[in-house]
Parts: sequence; C-alpha cells; structure tokens
Amino acid sequence: MADTGKLSTKVVAVAAGEAHTLALTGDGRIYSWGRGMFGRLGTGKEADELTPVEVKFENSEETRIKFVGVASGAYHSLAVADDGSVWSWGYNICILYKGSIFIFSAISKVTKFSYQFFLRISHILSLFFCTYFLDFEMDGQLGFDGENSAKPCLLEQFLNTSNPDSSTDDSETKSKTVNKVSNIKAGGMTSLAIDNLGALWIWGNYLQQNSSPEGGFSFVSSFTPTPVRDFLGHAVVKVACGNEHVVALVSAGEVHKGEVIVCYSWGTNKHGQLGLGDRESRHRPEIVKTFNQDSPWAAYEVACGAFHTALLTHKKRANGTLESACWTFGLGENGQLGHGTTQSTVSPEHVKELPDSVHLISVDCGLFHTSVVSSAGDVWSWGMERGLGLCPDARVSAVSGDATSPLLISCSEENAKFQNPIQVTCGAAHTVLVGNDGYKLWAWGRGRSGVLGNGITTDCLTPTSVSWPELTEDPKQEETKTVGEEDKGTEEQKDSQEVAEADEKLKALQLRLSTMEQYVSLLHHSIFGKPYEEKDIPTSLLNSGTFDIAKEWENMLESADRAKLMRLEMFYRNMLSGVKDQIMKKRVLEALKECLSKGN
Repeated sequence: MADTGKLSTKVVAVAAGEAHTLALTGDGRIYSWGRGMFGRLGTGKEADELTPVEVKFENSEETRIKFVGVASGAYHSLAVADDGSVWSWGYNICILYKGSIFIFSAISKVTKFSYQFFLRISHILSLFFCTYFLDFEMDGQLGFDGENSAKPCLLEQFLNTSNPDSSTDDSETKSKTVNKVSNIKAGGMTSLAIDNLGALWIWGNYLQQNSSPEGGFSFVSSFTPTPVRDFLGHAVVKVACGNEHVVALVSAGEVHKGEVIVCYSWGTNKHGQLGLGDRESRHRPEIVKTFNQDSPWAAYEVACGAFHTALLTHKKRANGTLESACWTFGLGENGQLGHGTTQSTVSPEHVKELPDSVHLISVDCGLFHTSVVSSAGDVWSWGMERGLGLCPDARVSAVSGDATSPLLISCSEENAKFQNPIQVTCGAAHTVLVGNDGYKLWAWGRGRSGVLGNGITTDCLTPTSVSWPELTEDPKQEETKTVGEEDKGTEEQKDSQEVAEADEKLKALQLRLSTMEQYVSLLHHSIFGKPYEEKDIPTSLLNSGTFDIAKEWENMLESADRAKLMRLEMFYRNMLSGVKDQIMKKRVLEALKECLSKGN
C-alpha cells in the first residue's frame, strides 16, 4: 500500500494559466497560487496567493473528492475527479469592446511591441471600456450559464450529456451512457475534455462555420459541452489548445492500444499554427500531413502557445532505440519556434539545436515561449526575452532580447540538471518544473502576484524553489489501525503520543523556518537582485554561529565588482528616497492636523 503521507506531498501534475499555477498531489488534492483575479485560484476570493494553498471542494457527500487531473486556461481552471466528474472555477464572462480591434490595428502600424502589448492587456482594458460602451457576452468556459466563480463548481451540464456514440433516442439507453471524463485541457477561453471512450468534448469559445449564405468563420460561445463528432469511431489520446486553435493526437483505430497516432488541427490559422502548409482557418479537424499514418515520426506530446504549436515525437533508429525530436510551427516573431530565426512557419519544422541523444518527456508553451525537458533532467527554453516569456518592457538585469534557439536552463550554479523530472508547464510569462520524482518544484520568470509560488513578487531569471509543501499533514488526523493493534499496552501508547508531540513541534519549527526563508529571500532579492541561495550564507556564521554584520558588509563591499556596487548604491538611494517621502508625508499630515485643531 502506498504511503499516504508521501503521496500528500508528491506532485503528479501541474498546469499553468496566464498568471496562476495548479498542482495535483498523489493523494488527489489540488493546490493553487499566483494571481487571484476572477477567482481563478478557487479559494473563494480574488486575493493573490504567494505560496501554494489547498483548493477546497464542497460536495453533498461527506467523503473527500479525489482528483486525477488539472488544467488551466488563461483565467479559469478545471479539475477532473476519479469518478469522472468535472469541476471548474474562475473567469466565465467575456467582455467585448467592438472597436478595440480597429484601435489596436492602427496602433500596430507604428508601435514595435503593440501586438504583444495588446494580447497581454486587452482583457484589462476591456474591463475599463465595458463600464461605458460594452456588451457582455458569455464565453462559458466554466461549463455553466453564469458569472465568474471564485469557488469550484461541479459541471452538471456535462453530467447530463449523453455519449456522442448514442445514436438512439431511447432514454433508457442514453441513461446508461452518461459520460465520465478521463482527461481535461484548457487554453485561452476554451475548455476540452476526453471521456472514458476517447470522445472529445469542447465548450467555451471556439471557431465554427457560419450558417449564413456568405459563409466564412466566426467564434461562438457555448457553456454546454459539445462533442467533436469528426473523431467518432476513434480515440482522442491527447489534446492542446491555444488562444484560437486546437491540436489533437488521435488513434488511427477505434481504440488506443499503442498503434499509430494521427495529428489533427483546427481553428484560426493566421500564423500557420495549424501546421497545414497554409494560413487558412479550419472549423473542422484536418490531418497534419507531417504526422499522418505513414509518417516515421509518432507524436506523443502536444502543446499550444497563443499562436504557435509544439509536438514531441519519436521514431526507431536502425539499432532499435528511439530517437526523440521536438517540432514547432506557427508564429515565430519572438523566437518561440526555436528555429534560430524570428520567421513564422506554416508547416512543422524540427528544432535542430536540441541534442539528438536525449529523450524528451515533456513540452509546454507560454504565450510566446516554449520549454522542453529530457528524462536526464535537461531543460531548454526559447522565445520572448531569453525564453522567459517576459514582456520587452519588463526587462530585468542581464536579460535582453529574445532567444531564437534553445537555451539550457541550469538547476543551480553547481548542477545544470534537474533530478528525476516529471513535467514542465508554462504560463504567459512563467515556467514551472516538477522534479525529484514530484517532491520538488522550481519556477522562474515573472514573479508579480506571487506567480512563482516562492513567497515573493519579484521576477526570477533563474529557477527558484517553490514553497512546497506549504502545509504539512494535520497531526491530529486519525491514524488507521490494523487488526490486532487495538490491545497495545499503555507504554506503547505513551511512546506514540510523545512521538506525535515531537512531530507536531518539528512541523511547527519547519513552518517557522519556511516563513523565515521566504522573508530572507525577499530581502536578499531586493538588495542583491538575485534569489537567495545557501551559498550566500557568510562563512563566519556557518563556522562559528556568530555574525559580525559590520565586518561581513565590509568584506562583501571589497569583493564586489563595479556592477554590483552600482546596484547596491541604487538600492540605497531608492530606499533613502522612499524613507524621505514617508517622512515628508507624515510631516504634511501632522501640519494638517495641527491646522484643523487650531481652526476648531
């Protein structure tokens, strides 16, 4: 039997939205952190969370729900339980400003970064415009007809939907084919689910063909899960979704038993993100010829950015071993394709600068960056702002320019590899890696709103440890007993109580230590501009247990280079300026109070 204590701290899956992250543990719990706007964290409020917090689920039964999957759209979240039920929370209302596209199209002709700028702030601006000009429309990505939800809601619409293979109208037959979801995915304002029979369902915002005589395509919003009937008779194995396109890996046969996988894509295709060799949009799935039934390459992982796509494939070498490769296509103006240029491509191309000898196990895309990880613990990223996904106006320290080819991300200065990696996931401008067989998380990129989960809100250019686990198991939790243990002596019970009390004290100390480390990290990052690491502890403190701050400060200044001294001087000036401002404000308030008291 598995150790439930260990499973409670083992992360088996992660998912990242625009500025939030979800983590699923081995015992079926879900944790979230980052930006809380629109209720995307599922905590019941819209406050940001700087470290992981558990998402609470309410159901009619007293038993705890065990979850087996998580997914994140831009501003919403999904979870699937072991009973096949789907839960959702976060953003559900689309606020449209009908003139915004025209305005931003005009700006894009004269502003270099307006395209990315528009994508990042369009939803925020629409919130302002809607107060005066706008219409409200339902995207419905939560799967129900209603407003945003800060708490997880059971997707009842999906439970009441029969399997798409049910061609009969007999109500009794339909009642026997109620769907149970086995996998979920989300992207932008769209939600997707794969049921236990391999059928694909979609809801939220997606492309369809117009029924008008003029034809053409348009986006529809639906809160009711709709089957993608093109795949009936086949099993959808994996699916990914960008802002306006979907890519699916589908079995060539009726069920997936390790046979050939075929890649399909549909949706908007202005940048070639469908990989079909042109820029024409499709409202129905079409086979990507590079990965059809006759291709030597078999796709096994797929990910979508805002307007680009990445796939992992493998094929057998002459010696019988598997060769792994990453392919990308679509928008490339920020280097997110990893082809060494900023050119977009309408057909899949191999990311050639990745080593041929490695086995790639996970890939994901942010808005404008891509990350992959190998089984050996190598992590590469490429795209906007050195593969971090940061906006050009958010440039920090030595980060400058986009990475058009894969850059190796180091775990630390001493070791480039991450031990026993499991999965990498990308948000709009942050990346999270699960390593150490699921017992450790790293994050890097944008840190505002606590997106990195390390207790601070500053950007990190190198991997920093997520504060995981934030909370330990409840020591008062009742322990299970096996037959024959009920009659243990009082001495053993006393020993057990002492151990429990010692464990409780240890957990309290660990929690205090974690809080202290977060505080130290915040101060260290503010002063020195980089995450706190163990090697930063002064040698004198490690060796003697005493710390002469004046002497250590003098030693640090003597050993610092010019750039570091200039940063320290800037920090000092900014801090001094802030103090002076506060003193001035207090003087003004005191003067006002004095005048008011004299006037009375």
